[in-house]
Amino acid sequence: MKKRMLGKTGIEVSEVGFSVRQLSNDKEGKPVDEDEAIRLIHEAHMHGCFFFDTAINYAEGKNEERLGEALKEMREEVVISSKLSLPDYDNKNFDPDDLLASVENSLKRLDTDYLDILLLDKPSLSVLDQQSPQFQTLEKLKGQGKIRAYGASVDSGTEINHILDNTDSQVVEVRFNIFHQEPLNEMSRAYNEDIGLIVKTPLDSGWLTGEEKPKDFLSDDENSWSSEERERRSKLIEKVRNIINEDASMTQAAIGYILAYKEVATVVPTARTSEELLHNLEASQDLLTPEMIQDLRGLWIEEIKDHPLNR
Repeated sequence: MKKRMLGKTGIEVSEVGFSVRQLSNDKEGKPVDEDEAIRLIHEAHMHGCFFFDTAINYAEGKNEERLGEALKEMREEVVISSKLSLPDYDNKNFDPDDLLASVENSLKRLDTDYLDILLLDKPSLSVLDQQSPQFQTLEKLKGQGKIRAYGASVDSGTEINHILDNTDSQVVEVRFNIFHQEPLNEMSRAYNEDIGLIVKTPLDSGWLTGEEKPKDFLSDDENSWSSEERERRSKLIEKVRNIINEDASMTQAAIGYILAYKEVATVVPTARTSEELLHNLEASQDLLTPEMIQDLRGLWIEEIKDHPLNR
């Protein structure tokens, strides 16, 4: 497993990390039992993955408990990034007192004295200000040694620019994949300003595996898509297959495409089985040629840039 530096944080990360979101989330299908979840986390570490991505509210904290149990004997060997999400998803203003209490509870569940990274999950633009009570609280937590670095998890280049212009964030997590390449210019700006970049949803919530998603796995938004939207995605997936060669792995190509950009420190796919996990980790092998990378960028520019896909 190759390693990269996470901006100016001084934190080194495995370039393929492990989002443990699916290990205890009933909404992602049949939940993985605790012993199997812990075994998968140990297996990831054994194969060189030492960056783990979670969130304080995944499965009401169960996710962090499992991660803490799995990593308690190797805490100094791994990097843990957690997001602060809100039960009220439409409320993007994080109350500072709730933020402090959430971090304390998170540390208990993870059985650790500190988080390497804490991110606010999709905060409103008004919160993304170094003088806001929320970012003052993040700075306080960093000063207390309870977090090593902080920032936000966002979806767009506009939000990245706002973070860079208005906060002292050291880390940004952003949505970026073959189908959603809009933030690339702003990612380059962040990299040039020595901000550590984590890429989420590398497989576009399963669409870029090339396999049809089971109906039970579709979100409410996905279920509302038109037949034209689904047909368009199918055609785009076939074009991706033609670029990477028919027999190549879509999953590995999707992860490898992201890792082709020096701006990215680490990418965090999910996995529920050993097969999925090892398949993800093997993408750290420069599997795409420069021509494939150029063609995948060109596909987005020509077919998606001016007519974005639904999310």
